[in-house]
Amino acid sequence: MTEQTERGGALAGVRVVEVGQLIAGPFCGQLLGDMGAEVVKVEPPGSGDPMRTWGQGDTPTWWRVIARNKYSVAADLRTPQGQALARKLILKADILIENFRPGTLERWSLDPEDLLKLNERLIVVRVSGYGQTGPYAKRAGFGGIAEAMGGWRKIVGEPDRLPSRMGISIGDSLAATYGCMGALAALHERQTSDKGQIVDVALYESVLQVMEGLIPEWAVAGHKRERTGSRLPGIAPSNVYRCRDGEFLIGANQDSVFARLCDAMGNPQLAKNPRYADHVARGRHQEELDDLINAWTEQFTVDELEATMVGHGVPAGRILDAEDMLADPHFAARDAIVTVDDPELGPTPMQGAFPKLSRTPSGVRRSAPREVGQDTDEIRRRWLGE
Repeated sequence: MTEQTERGGALAGVRVVEVGQLIAGPFCGQLLGDMGAEVVKVEPPGSGDPMRTWGQGDTPTWWRVIARNKYSVAADLRTPQGQALARKLILKADILIENFRPGTLERWSLDPEDLLKLNERLIVVRVSGYGQTGPYAKRAGFGGIAEAMGGWRKIVGEPDRLPSRMGISIGDSLAATYGCMGALAALHERQTSDKGQIVDVALYESVLQVMEGLIPEWAVAGHKRERTGSRLPGIAPSNVYRCRDGEFLIGANQDSVFARLCDAMGNPQLAKNPRYADHVARGRHQEELDDLINAWTEQFTVDELEATMVGHGVPAGRILDAEDMLADPHFAARDAIVTVDDPELGPTPMQGAFPKLSRTPSGVRRSAPREVGQDTDEIRRRWLGE
């Protein structure tokens, strides 16, 4: 399905200026743009955002996702002329997004405090490695460093190996999502106060927010989470199991669900075995329970095991890659993947807009700008009346 429409979305009429680059700032802009905001991306003339060259293949495609629903305006923020144009646009905007090292905007004569004096309703989303305050504030910070500081990297991977990365830039994406959340909260509050504010987003704190009970488990119980591979200690069975032709994920750690899994295995008495009868017991004997389940799943193909799990109401699923997703009927039915008409690549599949709103749906209204600054004249005319 081609998803390229003129639907406004929930944020129709909201103007956003994005002066960030790479992932954290631009992904925040993508989220707002998907929800209907008009996003003007300010890029350095010539090279543009480095994201234009990131990704795999002869023609990198990541840019097509992170820059969709945006207009490109060329301005060198290191020059007075570029700063003047950016300032004019920001004074017409509802939201400014930036993800430079703290102090950079101030050096470019774009101090958010000064901008708020000129545009009291402005919301400034500032994404940085360590936040705008504190002893580490001025340090250079990337998403991977934030994942390490926030506790993520410490617990990901096999226990006998170095910490692993997730395979995507999760630290940047989490920070962008929290930045978007903060912007939406500030927009809501502005309806009462008629004033904007600064949203201070630290990459490491964005990671920290999703670390579940990591802090109190240590502070209260003296338990320090470590790397455990594919297992989550004490939560069983919940793991990847081998089939004759691949792997399959089963999550049956709740008592009633485990009983259904035992029925599916043709061994209902297993659920009454004192070693596995409740959550605590299964967690205590997690390794041997995984071995039992593996010995059973290895008899089946992935297709056969999936049918059995669905038939018995056990949460389980295939481990999909991009090729699998493009062929999956559920992705298609929910427009989880949409096809956008790119001026250079033609029809280009990518993840759809999310979350889904029933009355003011999000969507992809514009493909990513092909040329740096291609929309400068249009935005000058429409926003500035020049």
